Amino acid sequence: MAYQHLVGNQIHRFEDLKSLMACATPLRSGDMLAGIAAHSAGQHVAARWALAELPLRQFLNEALVPYEADEVTRLIIDSHDAVAFAPVAHLTVGGFRDWLLGAQADTATLRALAPGLTPEMVAAVSKLMRVQDLMLVARKCQVSTAFRNTLGLPGRLAVRLQPNHPTDDARGIAASVLDGLMYGCGDAVIGINPASDSLAVIGGLLHFLDEVIRRHDIPTQSCVLTHVTQTLRLIEQGFPVDLVFQSVAGSEKANAGFGINLALLREAQAAATALARGSVGHNVMYFETGQGSALSSGSHHGVDQQTMEARAHGVARAYAPLLVNSVVGFIGPEYLYDGKQIVRAGLEDHFCGKLLGLPLGMDICYTNHAEADSDDMDTLMTLLGTAGVTFIMGVPGADDIMLNYQSTSFHDAAVLRQLLGLRHAPEFEAWLARVGIADADGQLLPAPAQRRLRIEAEG
Repeated sequence: MAYQHLVGNQIHRFEDLKSLMACATPLRSGDMLAGIAAHSAGQHVAARWALAELPLRQFLNEALVPYEADEVTRLIIDSHDAVAFAPVAHLTVGGFRDWLLGAQADTATLRALAPGLTPEMVAAVSKLMRVQDLMLVARKCQVSTAFRNTLGLPGRLAVRLQPNHPTDDARGIAASVLDGLMYGCGDAVIGINPASDSLAVIGGLLHFLDEVIRRHDIPTQSCVLTHVTQTLRLIEQGFPVDLVFQSVAGSEKANAGFGINLALLREAQAAATALARGSVGHNVMYFETGQGSALSSGSHHGVDQQTMEARAHGVARAYAPLLVNSVVGFIGPEYLYDGKQIVRAGLEDHFCGKLLGLPLGMDICYTNHAEADSDDMDTLMTLLGTAGVTFIMGVPGADDIMLNYQSTSFHDAAVLRQLLGLRHAPEFEAWLARVGIADADGQLLPAPAQRRLRIEAEG
């Protein structure tokens, strides 16, 4: 179906819905690389007007990626909850924006609405929103999950303690874990990206993290971020797996590039759930997404990268994850060129994920060849904290020496909590007070007053 809109004395035509969506997207380098971005400001304005007038129902009638050829599209359409959608079914995309910004769209209403929204709907409305709109609506969305602690509660900010090491050296990882815990980080997860694919090395890291958590009775969860097939083998061999990690994308072809399909994710979810290692909940999956992942593998089907990212969120939603985060600037400037594009993309991803009902966190990051710096990351971190982000990353010195990119540090998380009055996950906060790292309100104690934890690792 073709679309058109008059701007001035020129009629702008769009051959189909995915072309309309792409041209309505705020400018970013990935869509330019794909050749689908608006070629003029006039075309961009026309696309946004036409999109604003589009009925939300149209996304149920016109698939951006063909239903017959793509299992992600089938998942989205087949799992759509028509009853949940009913309160907004009469709206246009522009009308939906106005509705979301109104008082009627409160936390309870948005929670009930989430199963009735498709990723394409939330991507479309995000394209019409200013930064402040994205923040205001996302803040109203509250998504809580649990494993050994409870994440996503109002006024709380969790941190993934990310102690990566370029050779998986246990002593180096142990030093980073200790450093992070003393800064009050680690309530989201203690998660290692391994440098090695060796099952023996990965299994050793799992045993190390399990020993730290058990010895110090820390109410948190661990994860070694290896491929889902590796994690399944580790579960079969009896290793202490808390969470199953996997990167996911918004099309069947892109997921095949990751070596996965939806059935494999379901198998992994069932295997981890059967271990029953959680104490206060049973959300066992951890997913990462990122704008540009489908385009980088030629699997975007001509759809703009922000909409494909929302479709990846649609995949994640089907598996009741404990954690989902966008690695917003990690894929590189070919997809998000500079700090301005990274900031906008991070807020879009957070908005879309939260509106779909996900516990959305963010790896606030950039690669060293992007036109971005730590000031940009401070800006995005503060905006996301204000918007109610579920968790961020805690990396030693903000510099990941294994993955070679810049993220947020243990200190950054402490600053954000202090700046915005945010607290840790409640169970983790009680542990910090119990062991003398923080006071009863979660405020970190001065280093001389902190109890010394002993974390050992085999050399």
